[in-house]
Amino acid sequence: MENMKLNHAEKGQSLVELALTLLIILTLLAGAVDLGMAFFSYVALRDAAQEGALYGSINPTDTDGIRDRVKWSSNTPIDFSAFSDEDIPVQIVGSDCEGLTDGEPNGVKVTVTYDYILIFRYPFLGV
Repeated sequence: MENMKLNHAEKGQSLVELALTLLIILTLLAGAVDLGMAFFSYVALRDAAQEGALYGSINPTDTDGIRDRVKWSSNTPIDFSAFSDEDIPVQIVGSDCEGLTDGEPNGVKVTVTYDYILIFRYPFLGV
């Protein structure tokens, strides 16, 4: 009779252990998902800037065209069409291609900035 009571008490203990362990596992899983989505957004930003730089290598003085190329490069996971011109600064270095020497810089620099918002921040950061 004592063995049955002992087993019943152990079942309650294993339920508490499962609850605590499951909380830790789900927290790690949520962090992994959020990290994966952040990396996916980073790749989209990098590709959009690269698309603008590619267009800028063909038309280096067309800054509005470069910004438009960045804005319309993708809409998933980040909607670039909602970006303002301040979010996409374009710097043209040595745009005069005539008579450049080897030591003189020449190129187009496209920088895209975006503030990534963590999805699973509410339960942990309280924001």
